[in-house]
Amino acid sequence: MAKKALLVGINDYKQINDLNGCVNDVTNVRDVLLKYFGFTVPDVRLLVDSRATKTHIMTRLKWLVTGAKKGDVLVFHYSGHGTRIRDRDGDELKDHMDEALCPWDTSWDGGLILDDDLHNTFKGLAAGVHLEVILDSCHSGTGTRELLAMKDLKIRYLPPPVDIECRVEDGLKIKTFIAPEKPLNHILWAGCRNTQTSADALIGNTYNGAFTYYFCRHIRDTQGKIDRDELLKRVRASLRYEGYSQVPQLEVPAAAKKGQSVFTP
Repeated sequence: MAKKALLVGINDYKQINDLNGCVNDVTNVRDVLLKYFGFTVPDVRLLVDSRATKTHIMTRLKWLVTGAKKGDVLVFHYSGHGTRIRDRDGDELKDHMDEALCPWDTSWDGGLILDDDLHNTFKGLAAGVHLEVILDSCHSGTGTRELLAMKDLKIRYLPPPVDIECRVEDGLKIKTFIAPEKPLNHILWAGCRNTQTSADALIGNTYNGAFTYYFCRHIRDTQGKIDRDELLKRVRASLRYEGYSQVPQLEVPAAAKKGQSVFTP
């Protein structure tokens, strides 16, 4: 059984506003994978800051899924800016939105990683491959004003420029990240609802993504022996107790076994 992980964290963006806690998120997730889930150093590849270009991320994603067989365990973690744009098929506008991740070299002309890109990468996985995707980024701008009232906190949402934003119309359907054409073939952890933002905050003496921080903290508290539903419950409770309004989400394939630990088939 092979284990592979790709962890992406971007604080220092090329042209857009920077964040503070994303690189710490990457090292945090790496630490729990190595300590509690049997990953080895060569199993885990990191891309941070200027190395996390769109080309590099997509190339490493190909490395992650290539050759995966039944029983293999794959992890993709992303911490950084997220955004959403009007979905476009060539020059034809459709009636829905695309959620997107923002690589280091983000641009509004083909320089985002769309939910479609991730779906196309993952849809060919062989049956029995276990993939968990963890996204600590914003899915929309809704709720930003409330979160900005907190001290020492940034929002992981990149608003589109005015010409892109003007494509948005009321009543548009928002696509969920990695929306499957077939039944879901992976587990998806999201740092917030698709109508919320994710916090980049000073916790203790270090900056972290609030979701990733408590996700890893509760894994450590239980030495990795915690099932996904209980982990989600504890992370939500911690965020609520600390005053964050974001509500993490967990999407699991219908065929997945109840009571399974995180990062476990």
